[in-house]
Amino acid sequence: MINSRRFRHLFMLSFVCALLLFDTSLGEVVCPGIYGGHLQGITTGNTKAIYWSFTTSLVKTDAEGNLLEKISVPNHHGDLTFHDGKVYVAVNLGQFNQEAGHAKSWIYVYDAENLRLVSKHSIPEVVHGAGGIDYHEKHFFVVGGLPKGHKANYVYEYDKDFKFLKKHTIESGYTLLGIQTACYWQECWWFGCYGETPTLLKTDVSFRLLGRYDFDCSVGISGVSGDILLVGRILGPKSRQGKVLSAKMDRDKGLVIVESKAEQGVED
Repeated sequence: MINSRRFRHLFMLSFVCALLLFDTSLGEVVCPGIYGGHLQGITTGNTKAIYWSFTTSLVKTDAEGNLLEKISVPNHHGDLTFHDGKVYVAVNLGQFNQEAGHAKSWIYVYDAENLRLVSKHSIPEVVHGAGGIDYHEKHFFVVGGLPKGHKANYVYEYDKDFKFLKKHTIESGYTLLGIQTACYWQECWWFGCYGETPTLLKTDVSFRLLGRYDFDCSVGISGVSGDILLVGRILGPKSRQGKVLSAKMDRDKGLVIVESKAEQGVED
């Protein structure tokens, strides 16, 4: 009984610590530095680090935005995800948003500790250019570009070794340049899209569309705890810097930005 109680205590302590890794009252975390491309995606992987993709740079910071690692990477590194001590990035070395034959889609895998390149996997099935990725139930799911004229978006499913399994269709209608970011959180998929008004797509686990919202998570989205996610934003006069904001799940709007204590006028 004592061991059982101690186990429950340690479990709850670990759970609470995980919730506190990112203080949503901070309002925002800014990534230090100016990079060669704009922010493409973010991920945390339930760690104390934030990983940022800036098209030609991969950056690791702590939860407060202090720089830990950065490396130069081939153009075009897109959205990314964390799994089992590694960072997986959707990469296209060819053209985006064209019909089959012009993209060169890859997944680049990096050691999450030091950002050392571990492996690369060709994923030619992503014919319009790989742009985003997430991991769920032992499989990877990749999204990407979309030529004009298409009336749906596509999600490409792979096993842990990047053997192609299935192409899924999201009946979303056309979104500008397809889907940029992907996140599975709280039993739903969340997809960020460009547009004059950026679009958030929300689907169930089977990619049935649940909602289409006017919300910008087109340069990064990552679940943190409960109904809180982090979303990326572009900074700087030349859009070569980035930050993350906390967002909360909302039944009517999909996601809404969480105001910091300072914005709410709350004093500690």
